[in-house]
Amino acid sequence: MIRFIIVFLVSLLVLFTAELLQPVQTHVIMPFTAGIAHVSAWIMQVFDHNVIARGNDILSARSGGGIQIVAGCNGVEAVLILVSAILAFPAPWKHKLAGIAIGFLAIQSLNLVRIISLFYLHEWNQVWFDWFHLYLWQALIILDALVFWLVWLRWLPVRRSAAPA
Repeated sequence: MIRFIIVFLVSLLVLFTAELLQPVQTHVIMPFTAGIAHVSAWIMQVFDHNVIARGNDILSARSGGGIQIVAGCNGVEAVLILVSAILAFPAPWKHKLAGIAIGFLAIQSLNLVRIISLFYLHEWNQVWFDWFHLYLWQALIILDALVFWLVWLRWLPVRRSAAPA
């Protein structure tokens, strides 16, 4: 248990520090965030042709309003927490890598739902947008990481103890 906590905290420290470095922000985080905006807009365009993406912004051609996806809204922090938990747990590397890949997809899929819902909440009612943005969705994204980690733990093969001598 102590090993898990130490590795988890060190992983968090290393990953969050790396995320804040300017080259990582410029070459990884900012393009990734813009990609999320474009994927969200592409999904919304299936039902709403008035939605456009420009950089990190998702805009309504009809109203002129929109939202901007910024740090903390791109799901990266939840992924880093999940990655730290998976790396800290003693499991075979093939299971860790599969857990990280599938967990990334799970968190980002929910984050797309979050972004799309926030776009339309912003168009509809600013009070509801603020409440969903600041309270409900923040908690749900982190909860998604925790639930996925618990499911991943259940998915791991049972470790067999050595037979007593």
